[in-house]
Amino acid sequence: MNGPAVLAAGAAGWLMTAIATRGLGLLALRLDLVDRPTGYKSHARPTPYLGGVAIALGTLLPAVALSGALSGEPPFPGDRRIAAIVVAAMAVGLLGLVDDIRSLSPLSRLAVETPAATAVVLCGVCVPLTGGWLDGPLTVAWIVVITNSFNLLDNMDGALASVAVVTAGLLSVTAFLSGHPAAGLLLTTLACACLGFLPHNWAPAKIFMGDAGSLFVGFTLACCAVLLIPGDGPALTAAGLLLPAFVATVDTGVVVVARRRAGRPVLSGGRDHLSHRLRRLGLSTRATALTLAACAALTGVIGLLVTLRVISPIAAAIIVAITASAVAGLIQKMHVHPQGRPAGPARIHERRP
Repeated sequence: MNGPAVLAAGAAGWLMTAIATRGLGLLALRLDLVDRPTGYKSHARPTPYLGGVAIALGTLLPAVALSGALSGEPPFPGDRRIAAIVVAAMAVGLLGLVDDIRSLSPLSRLAVETPAATAVVLCGVCVPLTGGWLDGPLTVAWIVVITNSFNLLDNMDGALASVAVVTAGLLSVTAFLSGHPAAGLLLTTLACACLGFLPHNWAPAKIFMGDAGSLFVGFTLACCAVLLIPGDGPALTAAGLLLPAFVATVDTGVVVVARRRAGRPVLSGGRDHLSHRLRRLGLSTRATALTLAACAALTGVIGLLVTLRVISPIAAAIIVAITASAVAGLIQKMHVHPQGRPAGPARIHERRP
């Protein structure tokens, strides 16, 4: 797969998303598909969803079109793993769209996410952890958890889109260097699509990606990260899983621990994410998004260096584990939960605060 063609696909994804986002935002306003500033949410006016639909279109259409055009065969020829990721990601994105329109229960969401992840695993995307049958269920669980962790990260203007641009971009480099051009193409168009969406979502956001976007982005990144694990062994596996999802997993861990310690429902909404804590330290919304993206860039570069065998995966895993523990420990000391009853019903994800 030649470089100019991949760059052309990325440019097409960026342009398509940038144009589609505006049109879909106007459509969402007309259909009243908006996030209203109630409860713990802080945006000033009703803000439309459907940005995630633009991201999915800008990711999939150029990638599928280019992969088929270059080979003269059906899209992603000879690699059913990427084809499975694409189809399953579409299903998960559709689930998110339904959730944006009419809120679904956690069990309803898991009833779609789990079969989608299972289908991807059955097509060969699996964590080489034990070498036995247990790898399949562990991979399914990991994909579902990370998908929802990225979903939870979409809690502030520009946060998830910024992290996704960096994460997908660095994973695409890893894919091309490790001999996975089809994955590299998909990740390139994903990064460019998120980049095309970002100006519309930059604070103050004119549109949100909604669950349709956050679930699609999270599922695609989670599956591709598993596919690109650079080899066997616990250290390489840990590095391949944790480094691309560092920001999302730390954020989810911080939220879960904080809410359990405060006696609040883990699945309820609240302003206790990494982004909110950075805001309490004095950072602006834009600076917060850039800080999270910088963290994702750092761990993504470390992951790339592990793939290139520049640094030891054991050293990378230790550094990341210590850093994550230190960050989580320090942040937990910051008081974010007011006294009184927990806010909102239990949910598996959060509406934008």
